[in-house]
Amino acid sequence: MSVQTWTWLLVGITFALYFGIAIWARAGSTKEFYVAGGGVSPWANGMATAADWMSAASFISMAGIISFAGYDGSVYLMGWTGGYVLLALLLAPYLRKFGKFTVPDFIGDRYYSNTARTVAVICALIVSFTYVAGQMRGVGIVFSQFLQVDINLGVLIGMTVVLTFALLGGMKGITYTQVAQYCVLIFAFMVPAFFISLQMTGNIIPQIGMGGSIEGGEFLLDKLDRLHTELGFNEYTSGTKSTWDVFAITLALMTGTAGLPHVIVRFFTVPKVKDARKSAGYALLLIAILYTTAPAIAVFSRTNLIETVSNQEYKEIPEWFKNWENTGLIAWSDKNGDGKIQYVAGNALADKKPLYSEARGVNGERMVTNPSDAENELYVDRDIMVLANPEIANLPNWVIGLVAAGGLAAALSTAAGLLLVISTSVSHDLIKKQLKPDISDKGELTAARISIFVAILIAGYFGVNPPGFVAAVVALAFGLAAASFFPAIILGIFDKRMNSQGAISGMVVGILLMLFYMMKFKLDMFGGGTSADWWFGTSPEGFGTIAMCVNIVISMVVSRMTPAPPQNVQDMVESIRIPSGAGEASDH
Repeated sequence: MSVQTWTWLLVGITFALYFGIAIWARAGSTKEFYVAGGGVSPWANGMATAADWMSAASFISMAGIISFAGYDGSVYLMGWTGGYVLLALLLAPYLRKFGKFTVPDFIGDRYYSNTARTVAVICALIVSFTYVAGQMRGVGIVFSQFLQVDINLGVLIGMTVVLTFALLGGMKGITYTQVAQYCVLIFAFMVPAFFISLQMTGNIIPQIGMGGSIEGGEFLLDKLDRLHTELGFNEYTSGTKSTWDVFAITLALMTGTAGLPHVIVRFFTVPKVKDARKSAGYALLLIAILYTTAPAIAVFSRTNLIETVSNQEYKEIPEWFKNWENTGLIAWSDKNGDGKIQYVAGNALADKKPLYSEARGVNGERMVTNPSDAENELYVDRDIMVLANPEIANLPNWVIGLVAAGGLAAALSTAAGLLLVISTSVSHDLIKKQLKPDISDKGELTAARISIFVAILIAGYFGVNPPGFVAAVVALAFGLAAASFFPAIILGIFDKRMNSQGAISGMVVGILLMLFYMMKFKLDMFGGGTSADWWFGTSPEGFGTIAMCVNIVISMVVSRMTPAPPQNVQDMVESIRIPSGAGEASDH
């Protein structure tokens, strides 16, 4: 069967499974809609958390970034995995003991203030929309290549699918759908890795194969370093980022992880505090399977790409290259007219993305209208490395179809979780808690479903007009979470003197500072700037660390200069830290 047939078949089967689960687990109450009725087992919750966590950025983009950035890409591995440990040990059990459904709910009650709740809602919406934009872009990439449709149509199909199972099932439907999606995505990620590792190194375990030797006795990483230096790139295993920037990005990703609303909500779906710790442990184990394999896939795909395309005649290039060229995610311009692909260091394009004319070149390639003056003739979008990897390595067609199904499972599971956070922020934290406290259970469910619908339209717009690579966009969402939520949550648990004035001031200054820096250096607003203008040599992805420190300092100073919180709030903070005696996630 052709790749196309396999893809339709595997995507069709997995989608039928997701819809079946969503219908089986329909939510009948707000409690089922928000926290799945608080009765999910730790194993199921661990798998659902892992699927929620491993988004399109983890599945599609992370190995792609590592394959191009080499050692510098390891910040994503360290930050995202470390953040999970931080969340499991430092936050999850305490928030579960507190027993509120959402992060704004915790902040509103802990800081006894609706202003704090509103600020938290706004922060949750900004973080979730930044994150969901990356997911929708991932969905578009997968659909456009494997189902041979336009990238914008791909985003529309993805929107429809997410909308269906988010509207039907709420948290209950999403939780059990995510268990299925975890199984699909991990299988789809590991199968090609086993194949390619065996093919290149003779060892079926990719983590060992990556450090092993190839034919001729040369180590695979030494070979990749040699290929890189021959083509004028930096050595693959040595980085160019400063130690400070690596530290800043890692810390921003770690603390951002721990402040991400859609992951925190997962810990309210289990019956007891003990189960929250257990499910966090299981999730970490399940996530580690993918995260330890990503660097290996990055090395395999980078080596295969260089050996397949560098100095090859375009007319003899494999079919996969032309397929990806048609989607606009690979571009080649024959600058020296020799008909061969020159892949060396330097930007092949004058802009970030290729622009095409209608005409074809003498070799049959798509004509690029914005080539740069650099020698390099080849542009490859990092986001395709995992998806193209099985094709580059000549794996069977069913494996290529399987990777498409896995990429969709990864993007859709996270998008669904994020949309639920957006809808609960609006229906529960804004409408129920502030605008209309007497709203009925049914009215609140309707409001939640309407806000999911509006949210997906906005998310779809971002998917069609994306602001950059999937993982880079997602990294900014982590910076925003680190700059706003993390200090408010951590100080709310461990500092009983922290009051509403301190928390509000810190959150507002933290998120505004991060937004300013992001807009200045990522969107060229406020005069723009290059990497030479970065403050303290900190990249936008790492600036969340500085914004978070500013937030903590301001929170501490303001809280010490204003009255202490009421005694009942201080007593409540004391009781949160004792793990026993937590009941179910409290209804409202």
